Amino acid sequence: MLYLLAAVGALTVAVLLWRAFGSQSAAVPTRRERGRGVVAPDDDPEFLRGLDERNKKAGDDPPG
Repeated sequence: MLYLLAAVGALTVAVLLWRAFGSQSAAVPTRRERGRGVVAPDDDPEFLRGLDERNKKAGDDPPG
């Protein structure tokens, strides 16, 4: 039982050390490193502005 506990402890320490000092390619990028990335249409101001302009040209009132 003592050997099993020592093995689990050693494995835990190894994983923590790997996460702290290991390969940087395995690390999850921070928000700043990722940049803006892909933006969904409902979050894209240019897309929403275009929809608004199309609705005004068509004479449609927005629902609500």
